[in-house]
Amino acid sequence: MEVKIDTKEKFTVVTPIEASNTANIAATLIPICNKLLHEPIKNVVLNMEFIKTLDQDFAKQLMALQEQFYENSASFVICNLSDPASSQLEAFEIDEMLNITPTESEAWDIVQMEEIERELLDGDDINFETNS
Repeated sequence: MEVKIDTKEKFTVVTPIEASNTANIAATLIPICNKLLHEPIKNVVLNMEFIKTLDQDFAKQLMALQEQFYENSASFVICNLSDPASSQLEAFEIDEMLNITPTESEAWDIVQMEEIERELLDGDDINFETNS
């Protein structure tokens, strides 16, 4: 499966180019995203514009991947989800647990806001420690 990777200043956009079955998508995307989590720019925007269907196993893997990113102080945002894929996530009752935006631009905004939030929270920890 072909994947386009575009690294920006604060995040990396990962875009699966071909709509193959979800087992192949997961087998390709999960290792790529796990590797990016350990790079200097570890925030990921997953652009799903070419993916038309999702199965429940892949949806659960995306949820686990998102949790892993947040546990490691990194953002994981899904964007450009097709209507059928969005409906499938809703049917699996996973759609509200994932960070999904309609467009890549909005995903970038989420990543940048979360970066600022993490910086502010880290700053609060430092101030708290020096004031204690």
